[in-house]
Amino acid sequence: MPYAALDPLGLLECLSRHRVDHVVIGMMAAALHGSPLATLDADICPSRDPGNLARLAAALQEMDAKRRFEDEMGFGDGGLVTATFDCSPEFLGRQRFLLLLTRFGELDLVFEPAGTTGYEDLASRAAEVTLGSARVQVARLEDVIHSKELANRPKDQRTLPLLRTLLETIQRRAKGEPDRS
Repeated sequence: MPYAALDPLGLLECLSRHRVDHVVIGMMAAALHGSPLATLDADICPSRDPGNLARLAAALQEMDAKRRFEDEMGFGDGGLVTATFDCSPEFLGRQRFLLLLTRFGELDLVFEPAGTTGYEDLASRAAEVTLGSARVQVARLEDVIHSKELANRPKDQRTLPLLRTLLETIQRRAKGEPDRS
């Protein structure tokens, strides 16, 4: 499968058509809250409910999903190696995370993001937005920041100052306070 640029709307609409319960997390969630930082992949936290895993499996099949691995040996296309995988609800239910390449771009399934217990935890505080024909649950910016703080990866550390500033701006606006110049 050739490398596909991220098509977030196509990806989210596919998940919506299949009625997959999930929360958008990571930098895509941050972008939906107003972050100017670009992301090259979509991160979601799906529900582990067996019926939801069956719907997720069907959506992944429609997306032509393949497992994605970093190409440390230099054999793949664009630094990535892909492989078919057992796209069954049972397989999905045993995963903590799964890195995928789909016809809509890179998709990361993260069943228990750092600092959370998973879908139910995040969904209880998520905002619901409409994007195209998809109704999407988006993690609170506070949850995105907290998860990135706990993950403590170098790429997360680089984004945290801007995300914290964005959160402060959103909180000031919610209180009716003027923006700082």
